[in-house]
Amino acid sequence: MKKGINSIAIGSFDGIHLAHQALISRADGVVIIERNGGYLTAGYRRSLYIDKPCYFYHLDRLKSLTPKLFVARLKEDFPELREIIIGYDFHFGKDKEGNSRVLESLFDGEVTVIDEITIDGVSIHSRTIREYLIGGDIEMANRLLGRVYSIDGVVMRGQGLGKKSLVPTLNLSIQGYQLPSSGVYATYTTIDDKRRESISFIGHRITTDGSFAVETHILDYDIGEVVGRVEIEFISFIRKNRKFDSLKALKGAIESDLVEAREILEGLVSA
Repeated sequence: MKKGINSIAIGSFDGIHLAHQALISRADGVVIIERNGGYLTAGYRRSLYIDKPCYFYHLDRLKSLTPKLFVARLKEDFPELREIIIGYDFHFGKDKEGNSRVLESLFDGEVTVIDEITIDGVSIHSRTIREYLIGGDIEMANRLLGRVYSIDGVVMRGQGLGKKSLVPTLNLSIQGYQLPSSGVYATYTTIDDKRRESISFIGHRITTDGSFAVETHILDYDIGEVVGRVEIEFISFIRKNRKFDSLKALKGAIESDLVEAREILEGLVSA
C-alpha cells in the first residue's frame, strides 16, 4: 500500500510531454501504465522527468480487469486516495470499457479531467509527436514535448570504416524507442554525464554495407574508447539519408553536415 498519497495522475505518460505535465503537476503521485515498445520515453526513464513518486503498472496485468476491478485495485493500493486526475481521452479496463464517466460512477472521490491542450492548433498527444518524429520535424516534436527528444543506447562495435576513412562515430544499440526519421541530425551526446555537441545519423548505411545504424560523432573531441550507455538529444534535422557514388562523395557530404551542425548548435548557445 502507498500511504500519504491523496491524489494520483494516471496514464501511460509516454513522452512526459506538456499535456502530461499538466496532469502530473496536480497530483501527489503518478501511476504509469507500462506498455510494450515504440516509446518516446522508455521504461523507467519517465521517472527522470517527474518530480513525484512514480508507480508502474504493466498493461498485461491490467487489461483483463473490468473497470470496477481496476478502480478497486487503485483503492487497495492507495488507501488514502481522494482524487484521480486523468486526460480527456483516458480509457481503462478490459477492452477499454472505462472512461471518465465510468470512473466517476465507480470512484467515491473526485475525478479531475484535464481538457485537450494544443500548440498552434496542434493537439499535444504522444501519437502526434511520433508522427512529427517519423516525418523528420524534430523541432515541432520538441515543441510539443516541451523538451528535447532523446534516446539512449549501449555502445556496440561498428564497421570501423568511419574512423579509417570518414569520421569516428559511436555505434549504438537502441531498444524500445520510437526513432526519428532516417537522416542526419544536429545533436548533443552525453557520455559519462558530460554533454557534448555532436552530429548523429539514423538509417541504413546504403553507401557502404547497407546495415541499419544509429551512430553519433562528437564534434571537436577525441572520443577514444567508450563503453556503456550513451544518450543522444535531437536538436535539428540536417538532411535525409541518401546513397553516394563513392566514399569520397560521402566524406564531402559529411564535412558539409559538420559545418551545418556546428552552426546550428553555436546558434543555440548565442541565442
